[in-house]
Amino acid sequence: MKKRPWFKADGLLLLTAIIWGLAFAAQRKGMDYIGPFAYNGLRFAIGALCMAPFALRASRARARTAAIGAPTTDAGTPPMKSAEKALWSAAAGLVLFAGSSLQQIGLVETTAGNAGFITCLYVVIVPLLGVLGGKKAGLRIWMGAALALTGLYLLSIRNGFRMAPGDILVLIGAFFWAFHIIIVGRLARVMDPSELGFGQYTVCAALSLISAVAFEPAPFAGTMAAAIPILYGGFLSIGVAFTLQIVAQKTAHPAHASIILSMEALFAALGGAVILGETIDGRTALGGALMLAGMVISQTIKPEPAPASRYPQSTRSGS
Repeated sequence: MKKRPWFKADGLLLLTAIIWGLAFAAQRKGMDYIGPFAYNGLRFAIGALCMAPFALRASRARARTAAIGAPTTDAGTPPMKSAEKALWSAAAGLVLFAGSSLQQIGLVETTAGNAGFITCLYVVIVPLLGVLGGKKAGLRIWMGAALALTGLYLLSIRNGFRMAPGDILVLIGAFFWAFHIIIVGRLARVMDPSELGFGQYTVCAALSLISAVAFEPAPFAGTMAAAIPILYGGFLSIGVAFTLQIVAQKTAHPAHASIILSMEALFAALGGAVILGETIDGRTALGGALMLAGMVISQTIKPEPAPASRYPQSTRSGS
């Protein structure tokens, strides 16, 4: 099968970053009409519906393969049993629910630009978590972390050396996004991407909808008014962008893909300025630039051939 040109993969990844970045503006706009749990519940439900046909096709294909002989994954290991898939999909969905909920609630009290840059700290957090797991970190990791933390200070720490409550929630959420990336990276070796996506989005949607009913008064009263932000978040941000990322990462190196995908922070800031009228002052611009530089440096390594098939490093959407 002829390999796609690198520029085509990069173009798809850049389009994914644009969609995810602008999703922060859509998410914040949705808060004008509907609560954070209700918004997440509806958009992840739409995302799950988008993934359902692909998951069904993958399940049927696996059944046909099993009828011929014992199926294996791309890593050469036996695939998970149905019960194990359900359990691990639920675990991934639970972490996804935590990250997306903290991000969405935080957006009530911070800007789309801030949320985009802070969320993308997962690019730096993931390798740092690897250090805690016993892996060595090179100079690029520590340089990237230092730049990102300096940028975070300029972006979020204002009068009285205190972070805005929304920024704190989004920062905590970034750690859950990092855990989610690690979990998904391991599950990808033994699960089909579409089945994993459908399972975790369904669990996240269910938990969000239950939380909306439990904690938000009249949670779905503003659904029609928030229809455009919800559809953007569900159909484009999760359904379309997720698929584009899978197609692109069939030929793009994972680390190279992470650099391009981290550009969603830039488009989140631009979207907040153009769509929501958020102000980008000199301090905000410098802080965002330093954070973006830290993300890029932390992921810059010597290119290697991309695996024949690999689940995306990040299935979050600006998510």
